Amino acid sequence: MTGPLFNLKKAMKKNVFQDFSFSEERKNAVKETIRRKHSQQQLHVWQEKTIIAVLELLQLQSKHGYDISTQLFQKQEFSFQGEEGQLYTLLHLLESKKMITSEWINERKYYTLALKGKKCVTGYYTESSKSFLELKQLMEECTYEFKSY
Repeated sequence: MTGPLFNLKKAMKKNVFQDFSFSEERKNAVKETIRRKHSQQQLHVWQEKTIIAVLELLQLQSKHGYDISTQLFQKQEFSFQGEEGQLYTLLHLLESKKMITSEWINERKYYTLALKGKKCVTGYYTESSKSFLELKQLMEECTYEFKSY
């Protein structure tokens, strides 16, 4: 992020928010509010082809969310059109399931396909391996986890 707002953000961190902190009680209240809002939202359930498309994009090199979103659009995958935040929800879930890993580089979070994700992509096309079943389980977990928020 560059430009005048970037410098403002840095200045605010240095001066205004330097000694600012939240109590544990306040942190828990914020987390609870977020949890309540998630339970009220109807979250998108992704199709297998969408998950595989995301994993495939990460096969050759690490990418940040905007790159993934742009390349999905170029591949005619419109699941996240108008709901780009859902892509980050999916990326977070895939990361928690050890399908992908992430790393912050120059204030951007880059996602990389993990070994489990590579096996899943390969298994998806052979349909005979354990990886295909892992994707099926992941799909079921996605649905279950988002219903239980």
